[in-house]
Amino acid sequence: MPVQNQPIEEIILSNDRRGISLLKNFLKSRYCERAALRVLNSPGRVIITTGFFILSAKAPETDGPPGAVVIGKAMESIGFKVTYVTDQYCSNILKSLAGSEAEVINFPIENHDSSRKRAEDLINRIKPTITVSVERCGFDKNGRYLNMHNKDISDYTAKLDYLFIGQENTVGIGDGGNEIGMGNLESHLLNYPSLIKSPSTTTTTELIISSVSNWGAYGLVAAMSQIINKNLLLPAEGEQALVRMACEMGAVDSMSLKPEPKVDGFNAEDSASILESLHELLNIS
Repeated sequence: MPVQNQPIEEIILSNDRRGISLLKNFLKSRYCERAALRVLNSPGRVIITTGFFILSAKAPETDGPPGAVVIGKAMESIGFKVTYVTDQYCSNILKSLAGSEAEVINFPIENHDSSRKRAEDLINRIKPTITVSVERCGFDKNGRYLNMHNKDISDYTAKLDYLFIGQENTVGIGDGGNEIGMGNLESHLLNYPSLIKSPSTTTTTELIISSVSNWGAYGLVAAMSQIINKNLLLPAEGEQALVRMACEMGAVDSMSLKPEPKVDGFNAEDSASILESLHELLNIS
């Protein structure tokens, strides 16, 4: 199928290695467009969360922060005020990628009651019109954070779910089943052992699934671009620069567990191919 006739969802679900694309039929069609409309119809202030701790490497992964910043820059370009929220393990990486002028909040790793109150205070201060998560671990049914190997990473993960629970306009982006937003598909995820044994229960208004969460972020921006007829996507070399910068700040590839410019085992050429396909699909300046 020519790229210009491909749905965005087909592009961002390509090279699926874990079976996340099997869940596509449980979502409404054109889910990137639905999420983009949710964003564009909620002008004002956005909270963007990201940062996933890799237990074996004692470091955050390269998937998430680049996608979060690509969304943030796109939203800033059309008038949104952006606030990034993460925790101590990813805040310096996010500050480096987003730039010195960006607002990056380091949300403490605390108990549920303290986290709930802190999230409430933050929401009351910022008054977000929409909240977006890119590759951020979400609560399981017991309020814990479990990685893909069913290991508990709660001690290394701030409870950012409370920024989403009870909010009207939210978007989640995930690629495995344990991320914020994947609660939308919790009952279906239990039937796919190649994904996650204990899925996230945290839901979002809209959900984007993709082979790599960064690619889902680019899919959201591509859908926004289509709707407003203006290309908000960064070029492939810009995305590669973000991934390299994340590595320089200590992020690791989740597969090799090394600070190398890969994302979920995919190299720069793989991600470039996704972005190039999205640009070709848009074919707008």
